Amino acid sequence: MSTLIIFTLLVALMLTGMPISISLGLTVLAFLYTLTQVPIESVALKLFTGIEKFEIMAIPFFILAGNFLTHGGVARRMIRFATSMVGHWHGGLGLGGVLACALFAAVSGSSPATVVAIGSILLPAMVKAGFPKRFGAGVITTSGALGILIPPSIVMVMYSVSTNTSVGALFMAGVLPGLVLATMLGLTTWYRARHNNYPRQPKASFAERLKAFRESVWGLLLILVVMGGIYTGMFTPTEAAAMSAVYAFLVAVFVYRDLGLKDVPTVLLKSANMSAMLLYIITNAVLFSFLMTHENIPQEMADWMLGQGLGMIGFLVIANILLLLAGNFMEPSSIVLILAPILFPIAIKLGIDPVHFGIIMVVNMEVGMCHPPVGLNLYVASGITKMGITELTIAVWPWLLTMLTFLILVTYWPTLSLWLPRYLGMVS
Repeated sequence: MSTLIIFTLLVALMLTGMPISISLGLTVLAFLYTLTQVPIESVALKLFTGIEKFEIMAIPFFILAGNFLTHGGVARRMIRFATSMVGHWHGGLGLGGVLACALFAAVSGSSPATVVAIGSILLPAMVKAGFPKRFGAGVITTSGALGILIPPSIVMVMYSVSTNTSVGALFMAGVLPGLVLATMLGLTTWYRARHNNYPRQPKASFAERLKAFRESVWGLLLILVVMGGIYTGMFTPTEAAAMSAVYAFLVAVFVYRDLGLKDVPTVLLKSANMSAMLLYIITNAVLFSFLMTHENIPQEMADWMLGQGLGMIGFLVIANILLLLAGNFMEPSSIVLILAPILFPIAIKLGIDPVHFGIIMVVNMEVGMCHPPVGLNLYVASGITKMGITELTIAVWPWLLTMLTFLILVTYWPTLSLWLPRYLGMVS
């Protein structure tokens, strides 16, 4: 009964147009105040203790690093390097976009930032080169979603906070699936470009490729700073986030000099605003998780599912459907923070590896960012391309089908996610 009351109240508040974070907080307060004997003072205590985890500090640092890189000309140099490598193939600029998105994802940790950074530069160039606007929009909107799968990933940090799963293991688990998805999106781009005879670029010489690599190397080195530091044990993922922020600042301001010191306060303020918004969502989601645990809802759901004879395969089908449906109405951070505490205990009881389940959730979030009505990447791409959401939805469908195929692959082939962290000794 309590489950029905909680979710009815939450959905009713969200349907009024109230922000999800406030809906979560009000649901918790209303339920605790009227239907339980829990002291209301414990809510205030939970608000503070809920965000005391060291891992949460990685979020503002990765946001800051991403903003320095977005404003610091790193994206432009990565695009030049990517197109010099693959531009001579069918749909060259489109393939360059997929590769550039994968590279930028590996230094930014954010999907919308990847779409903005790569799309705002590459899409006008693709239209000028003779590509249909829909083709370019489809490539960038979906490839930008790599930002939350290829580490570092802010969404993975949030999953870690919700489930106490190792951030480092999640980061390593995202490497291979990220590369496979980037390859699949690239093949879809190549096939459509070849089928429609879209333009190709002249093959770059070795000297041109070397020059493009030298220009982009400072941005690419950030991948080694973050992943290398975590792998070698030199620093934790949170310390890696702080290092990436400092490194991104130095590269943007003193190496590339695309960002002046006078612009730094603007970047800091923008990052602080975004961090505050996410941390507010986290605090309310922690409260909601506390309420769910207090009412024993995850355990009851787990026992009910197991009592119905629902096995691992059946549960994963239901989990994917639920996550994809949630993607119609919520953005990734909220989905992870609300649904992870509910689904995670069931997954553990069924013997699903917590790291593998985390990657499944992240891939679902990727798909959700690319389909209406709340697909965040669609809205970001709409602002860049000046295309309507309906037109963009039509534009992305070939790549969206590719992503759904990949979701099935990553769900039922755990080795894809777990091979690298197992090889590195991060999971058993």
